[in-house]
Amino acid sequence: QVQLVESGGGLVQAGGSLRLSCAASGFTFSFYAMGWFRQAPGKEREFVAAIRWSGRSTNYADSVKGRFTISRDNAKNLVYLQMNSLKPEDTAVYYCAAGPSAGPTSSYDYWGQGTQVTVSS
Repeated sequence: QVQLVESGGGLVQAGGSLRLSCAASGFTFSFYAMGWFRQAPGKEREFVAAIRWSGRSTNYADSVKGRFTISRDNAKNLVYLQMNSLKPEDTAVYYCAAGPSAGPTSSYDYWGQGTQVTVSS
């Protein structure tokens, strides 16, 4: 049974930091690219960041470049999203996803349930 379980969300003040984690199970994690997406109330889901299976290549949305860092630990089946200099507009439910390639428009096969991130001004 495939599972992606996000954790690490919460309430933080603008300018603060959070680190999200996503624990994967039920599939060969090291074969898959991993991505982070987010969805704010009333808005469509949007791409945030992605990382290839090897961890050697990453993609970021322009809105988070320089502030967010995606990383992975294939030995532990974990993917992380370090979020610094958070802004109120980063408030959203954050989802991790697994797919064959690490692009913003790539097809992702598996999705987690999401974790809420709220940034207060």
